[in-house]
Amino acid sequence: MLFNKIHHIAIICSDYTHSKAFYTEILGLKVIREVYRETRQSYKLDLELNGQYVIELFSFPTPPPRHSRPEAVGLRHLAFEVDDLDVVVAHLQQQGCMVEPIRVDEFTEKRFTFVADPDGLPIEFYEK
Repeated sequence: MLFNKIHHIAIICSDYTHSKAFYTEILGLKVIREVYRETRQSYKLDLELNGQYVIELFSFPTPPPRHSRPEAVGLRHLAFEVDDLDVVVAHLQQQGCMVEPIRVDEFTEKRFTFVADPDGLPIEFYEK
């Protein structure tokens, strides 16, 4: 195998302040570093989960929209493993997130659900 692991996932957002709050305050990811790149009029926010670098959140002045529904070509969703889906759902609902009904994976029999980030990117929570 040539690869060790996934290093990070890059996400471009339309409203940096709103997306930063979603990923840090609602999902609880920790900021590693935040940089404003003047020449690109762009923020780059590096986020970690349990000490592991996982997401680069970018802002740009006028990014084009990406259509993701119905199932479009490209990244389908971002998934987080969770210990207790009920606890996660309760937390997300307390934060005002619209949470899809919990479903059961027909192959693994594990429970999962989805929310959307501020730009509509599907975020999955999959019970361990």
